[in-house]
Amino acid sequence: MKPPSPGRVAARPRVLVVGAGAIGGVVAGNLARAGHDPTVLTTNPDIARSLRERGFRLTGKTPGADVPARAVAGSAAGAVGPFDVVFLATQPPQVEEATGDVLPLLAEDARVVCFQNGLCEERVAKLVGRERVVGAVVAWGASMREPGVYERTSEGGFTLGRLEGQNDAPVAEIAEMLRAVGPVKITENLLGARWSKLAINAAISTLGTIGGDRVGVLMRHGFVRRLVLEIMTETVLVARALRVRLEKVAGTVDLDWLALTDAERRHGGSSLVAKHAVLLAAGFRYRKLRSSMLAAIERGRPPAVDFLNGEVVLHGERARVATPVNRAAQSFVWQIARRERSSSLETLRALHRETR
Repeated sequence: MKPPSPGRVAARPRVLVVGAGAIGGVVAGNLARAGHDPTVLTTNPDIARSLRERGFRLTGKTPGADVPARAVAGSAAGAVGPFDVVFLATQPPQVEEATGDVLPLLAEDARVVCFQNGLCEERVAKLVGRERVVGAVVAWGASMREPGVYERTSEGGFTLGRLEGQNDAPVAEIAEMLRAVGPVKITENLLGARWSKLAINAAISTLGTIGGDRVGVLMRHGFVRRLVLEIMTETVLVARALRVRLEKVAGTVDLDWLALTDAERRHGGSSLVAKHAVLLAAGFRYRKLRSSMLAAIERGRPPAVDFLNGEVVLHGERARVATPVNRAAQSFVWQIARRERSSSLETLRALHRETR
């Protein structure tokens, strides 16, 4: 993405979206609608067939007519590079393999944008170089109702930033592209934004996987909200030990405040009631959200729990911070993936009993 020569009109960057699940499909569909003409790489033959035949079908919070998908590749070998911007929208367990596959397709000054939850930027940086990596923290939800049919389940945008150093012109250009999907905030504290989102996803996505239902249904239960608070609290304590300055989620949710104090854990009180009220409101806002990790398990794919609660446990060990609820939740998800447990409210109750 070099600047244009004087007197020349800059061409649109060539864009590759890797992964056409819920997030990738909504992003690629809205980019196509805005005239960016992205190439989509999906290894799912049903999704590829649907996109070629009918294009992107967008519903929910950002409805619109079917948007043609002009270039759909079933493998990296079928995509015609070089690309200036690569949006990685795979699940975290596939991010390193996907990055390695598209390495030959990168332009010399290409940027690689990570949409994954967790802390995937460092993994991608080892393959493409830290200077190429941009993190995009996603603050909205989506689901793929059927191949090629995408439902935006909540509104929101992105927090965008680099692993290190100041943001630059390519980051601003990527931000402008993503405004076709939602509002964009550029941050100089990507790590803080990532850890704040990690606290949210380690609770919401993981408990949604264990409970087997949408966020709005699960958050009506007080014991589920308590599990959310315990997982978030452990994550915040680990982040503090690592000297990470947490960012507010979606500009409003203060994780440092939401984390439980020792007094709240022992005695409750009005402050704990207020925190439950915040979670009830969040449950209503994201009431249609269904865990993408649960969808991955249903498709026979490995869950991303090691990139969520597993990261909290791993960094907690290094920082000597206890993370028993995250450790138990991680174990429960793997038991569900191995068909040793089922996703249900009763399984969530079992987790609550075991971690009290």
